[in-house]
Amino acid sequence: MNYKVNFEVEKDDFEKAGEASRKIKKTLKQLGVDNKTIRHIAIAGYEGEMNLAIHSDGGEIILEVSSEKINLTIQDVGPGIPDLDLAMTEGYSTASDKVREMGFGAGMGLPNMEKNADFFEIHSKVGKGTKIQMSFNLK
Repeated sequence: MNYKVNFEVEKDDFEKAGEASRKIKKTLKQLGVDNKTIRHIAIAGYEGEMNLAIHSDGGEIILEVSSEKINLTIQDVGPGIPDLDLAMTEGYSTASDKVREMGFGAGMGLPNMEKNADFFEIHSKVGKGTKIQMSFNLK
């Protein structure tokens, strides 16, 4: 089984934020992926989607499913992350006051992605953007 789909996420589009994550969850259910794996992917995907809406100038989520694993790639065009170690620290956030007032920006996005994935890798270049690659093993 090989399946691939892309989801576009726009900057500051909080009305649609979460839509890609819901579609990913629905797709994985239809493909027969177990609930525990779906839960991990849904958490990581939602965190990535919110980071795209909050911190980037827009980007995409790419879902790839094979018989062995599920890959989730989140890439954006945007400011990039100047200090990845600091960004990976639980509770650290650069979210605006407006975003925090909406209930986002707690600084748990990247740590939650890493905790839920079997493989997590992040690359970022200031002024260019960020790319996160995650894999989830199908057991």
